Amino acid sequence: MKYSTKLSDAVHIMVFIELSNQITLTSTEIAASIQTNPAYVRQLMAKLKAAGLIQSRRGQAKPCLDRKPEEITLLDVYRAVEGTKPLLHLDTHTNPECHVGVYIQYALQDYYDEIQQEAEKRMNEIHLSDVIRTFREKYEIQGGERDYDS
Repeated sequence: MKYSTKLSDAVHIMVFIELSNQITLTSTEIAASIQTNPAYVRQLMAKLKAAGLIQSRRGQAKPCLDRKPEEITLLDVYRAVEGTKPLLHLDTHTNPECHVGVYIQYALQDYYDEIQQEAEKRMNEIHLSDVIRTFREKYEIQGGERDYDS
């Protein structure tokens, strides 16, 4: 089963943009940091732009945040790249002739909904500025220099 890394990658992109000291910053450079392809980065950036989280112009490699990092929550980013997709998913391909297979989704759904609500509540309390601060702390503890460009 494949799981989505869109939230992680989108936050990575936004932190990279915010910390970049470069005059230009291409999707190829960002993709190298994530170890993915530039087209995927452009897809995520388009979603972030549509949500009003970043500014970018086609043909100009100068993306920037559209709001201050302390005004952007993880929930904002999650909804931008995942929409209303839930964090946890039920397996709907269970055996319809098995009583466990038929009713397990009903047994789990309320718990999954509760987990989703709690996760979204917590994600709404965590700002991009918190992630950036924690990144800097972890980076500098490991002996990294203050120049964050890769």
